[in-house]
Amino acid sequence: MTGTVVVTGAAGRVGTYLRHADGGLAARGWTPILLDVTDPGEPFRHVDILDEDALTAAMTGVDAVVHLAAIPGEDTWDAILRTNIDGTYRVLEAARRAGVGRVVLASSCHAVGYYPADEIARTDRTTRPDTLYGVSKVADEALASLYADRYGLETVSLRIGQCDDVPRTAFHLGIWLSPGDLVRLVDAALRGPVDGHCIAYGISANTRGWWDLTTARALGYEPQDDAERYVDDVAPYDGPQLLGADMVT
Repeated sequence: MTGTVVVTGAAGRVGTYLRHADGGLAARGWTPILLDVTDPGEPFRHVDILDEDALTAAMTGVDAVVHLAAIPGEDTWDAILRTNIDGTYRVLEAARRAGVGRVVLASSCHAVGYYPADEIARTDRTTRPDTLYGVSKVADEALASLYADRYGLETVSLRIGQCDDVPRTAFHLGIWLSPGDLVRLVDAALRGPVDGHCIAYGISANTRGWWDLTTARALGYEPQDDAERYVDDVAPYDGPQLLGADMVT
């Protein structure tokens, strides 16, 4: 499967990687339609994710949606509720109205941030959000599940780790997602086999990783990078082995 894909929040850091890292989604046969309220420096549509009619118009006739637009970290409850939860509801509703087949959502490791790093994190365990931001991602996953069950929309929630050019600290050696692997992960989420709602972790093939990549690999994701190559360059980390103590999105 390839075709047109709407990318919300296309001007953000993750959206920028999806446009440019290793050629971006375009190099994998997709035609991205970029949505944001900030100019990403390429042709785009100025669309606020709270504007459901504008979203529906932008999604009409497209094959899939990658939903990235959100407040990318901790904030007030009102701000989180408005953008991260209500915004995701409106994106899913617009996709349903427009007849889109699949929506890939950027969830976060902070949906399960209170699980310690010394045990394997599976996708079938109860969520344990570590912040209001994490709560919003739990809500987004629930909305994605609802739209899959009620309306037959194929949905994939990606619990993305520390997506950055390089890992920053020793703690990030376990949760790093390289820009190239991000593109590979999202491409797999767009084209892989999905039955209803799927949750997948988003990290590279890190030697120190503790997140279970079984569902991501079932989508066709084959990570190529390992944070261990930066082991001599990262800053030391002596804090709690919990994401909530770190708050990297």
